[in-house]
Amino acid sequence: MIRPHPQGTAPFVLSVLDNAITGEGHTAQEAFTGVIDLACAADRRGFERFWMSEHHAMPGASTSSPQLMVARLIGETERIRLGAGGIMLPNHVPLVIAEQFGMLEALAPGRIDLGLGRAPGTDGATAAALRRHQGANEQFPDQVDELFAFLEDTHPPGHPYGRVHAVPGPWQSEQNHVTGSDSLPQIWILGSSVYSAQLAARLGRPYAFALQFGSADVVSAMQIYREQFRASSVLEEPYSLLSIGTIALDDPAEARRHAATSAMGMMRMFLGQGFSIPHPDDVERMASGVREGQFIREWTERTLHGTAADVAHGLEALHQHTQVDEVMLVTGGHSREVHTRTLELIADHYSLPED
Repeated sequence: MIRPHPQGTAPFVLSVLDNAITGEGHTAQEAFTGVIDLACAADRRGFERFWMSEHHAMPGASTSSPQLMVARLIGETERIRLGAGGIMLPNHVPLVIAEQFGMLEALAPGRIDLGLGRAPGTDGATAAALRRHQGANEQFPDQVDELFAFLEDTHPPGHPYGRVHAVPGPWQSEQNHVTGSDSLPQIWILGSSVYSAQLAARLGRPYAFALQFGSADVVSAMQIYREQFRASSVLEEPYSLLSIGTIALDDPAEARRHAATSAMGMMRMFLGQGFSIPHPDDVERMASGVREGQFIREWTERTLHGTAADVAHGLEALHQHTQVDEVMLVTGGHSREVHTRTLELIADHYSLPED
């Protein structure tokens, strides 16, 4: 069951998503150091969970393997839940994911989340290089069921994989005559559509909606999730999370400049130029055309940016509109210092504890 830790004055649970944003002029090593620093800050300030998402062949996002970063962060943090938000399951074999997250859960019992998505996390050519076939999205529900069976060791008698077991896991404990030693990662269904809401409801799993990718109909998705939810052995009532791009700085104009860098990265990706994050000084020069300028303005507005009070007002409006249980700050901007400052300002605004 989901039992969030007590937090400050926010009317919702607060969490963080970091894509290891790597701005132009910075290295992946610097980005990973920034991820570790941000995770430690989130742990110290009492945020509920810290996630990373899977991306491939994108210069501006270095998280090709979130599970590797989770393994590192286990030793750097003490309390916060750690996870992938998410693993793009059609890129992988379910047995391997079950094994990897079984290991992570064994290393940090009760602290591991496994968010599952079906998007490729990249462009078409890279998806092909990942051996992702054309019908991968359609097979996603079957892959999720197979993953559950490996994690819980519940393949039925006579199943082709009935004698294949994910280790660490329940089967290993049974063979070693150990009881009460194995917990399972908390599994989430991720998405930005009605499809994912229906799947999360049918499976009785917590649901995370990625609003940072556009203006999808989050209200309808949440309504469908709640109305169609079926209680499961792991969740009695629906539990939902919304993630949104967030940049909070003392100077609202500077926050907007950094929000524009993420918008520029999205425009480059849509143009097939690869997702990369320019310096704020370069955005205006690079978006010189009318159409480019309009795109940058529209995508900048999809990020909550400004002072801590400005961002908190936007978060609370979203919460009132969607009635989600949890809000996840997707940190952004060219500089890693912007990510850390955003987290600290929001934590201060909501009086989150400081250890």
